[in-house]
Amino acid sequence: MNTSEEHHDALRSLLGAWSLGACPPHEAAELEQHLSRCPECATEAARLREAAGWLSLDEPLDQPGTLRQQVLDWCLARRPAELPVPAWGMPYTAETAKLDALLRDLGPEEWQEVAELPWHGGTERLRPAEVLGRLTAVDGVLALALGLPDPLSTGIGTPTADAAATATGASPAGPPTIRSAGPPTTRSAGSRPPVARRVPPQEPVAPAPRVPPQGGPYTAITARTARLLADQAGLPPQSVRSRWRRQTHDLVRGAALAPQGGAPVDLGFAVLPLRDAFVDRALECYVHGEDVARAVAYPYGPPAPQHLRQMVELVVRLLPRALAGLRAARPEHAGAPVASVGGPPIGAAAGGRRLRLVVDGPAAGEWLVPLDAEETGPASGEPVASMVLDGLELCQLAAAHRDPDRLPVGEHGDRAAVREVLHALPLLSRR
Repeated sequence: MNTSEEHHDALRSLLGAWSLGACPPHEAAELEQHLSRCPECATEAARLREAAGWLSLDEPLDQPGTLRQQVLDWCLARRPAELPVPAWGMPYTAETAKLDALLRDLGPEEWQEVAELPWHGGTERLRPAEVLGRLTAVDGVLALALGLPDPLSTGIGTPTADAAATATGASPAGPPTIRSAGPPTTRSAGSRPPVARRVPPQEPVAPAPRVPPQGGPYTAITARTARLLADQAGLPPQSVRSRWRRQTHDLVRGAALAPQGGAPVDLGFAVLPLRDAFVDRALECYVHGEDVARAVAYPYGPPAPQHLRQMVELVVRLLPRALAGLRAARPEHAGAPVASVGGPPIGAAAGGRRLRLVVDGPAAGEWLVPLDAEETGPASGEPVASMVLDGLELCQLAAAHRDPDRLPVGEHGDRAAVREVLHALPLLSRR
């Protein structure tokens, strides 16, 4: 090989680094001069530069959030599920699967991050395993309505085969999943997950000064959560995740066996039919999943449009309760008519005032919201005000994750009534 050929080969060996922009300036200049004289190297350089473009960080590598639902819809269109999940159970199915996908990617250090969970009384600070404990405790109320075991009575604090399997790196056995709950996850042969660090018991975090003690109808729910968090404090995070995921699978299967969804579920702030309770739990799962994702800097997409629509409809149905709660706590709030003893609110027209709520975005729709009392019959009369906002922002506000005074809202008519609704929505959030 002569000197010219050696020089050619030396320059050709730089093509890979040059295509990635990793060559020093003097080498890049010499190579580019060579490319103007060598068609063979110029062709190879163009091919490598095009391939390098696919590695650009400007293009997200994560699959679109709707891909899972699209695949499921395609599969179920070809072969219907033997045990289909009712439409009201699908938001919970999708949101728990999305949260589990996030949790699978967490490393030992990320399980120690602290997520901030705002609610209308302040902000809680919990680690991901504690967030799962909170979800498990409240979801357990749905389990009782379906005749399933209560997680508080299954010995959560006692080391089990799951905990031992997780601690040794083995895969805990999980329940079989029904088809519409999502494809099962698989692990390549010989792979071994890292041993998760145990989450030590949390030191008490002083609440924000404005957080009132949450008693009354919430007492039973908060007591369940506190007990379960205490019971699971010594378990590895992956064991906590395994228990939560098993319960979500059991709940979805239970929903498939009770498609009417009429069983009453007492969530503390209200007694809801099972179908509404599932949507409520889906919304909380999404909101707290996003809280965890924010703490670990993980991308997290919104609910699918058809699922977000169910969440918006539930929030709208619960809004009159929130308005009643706002007036009970702060009757002087702007826009709230002062109630006369034993009579209707002062200034309320016959049949009560109404607000037209227009939701933009994927969950677009329009509703007439009673402002003075819950209505059982058809709405009548002109609304005193109109309010327009995005559906996802409506749900975030209902979860106390938005400031009602800073939320972009289109409004027309009685501004006090609009302000009243905006300030009532966060009262739907709970600890």
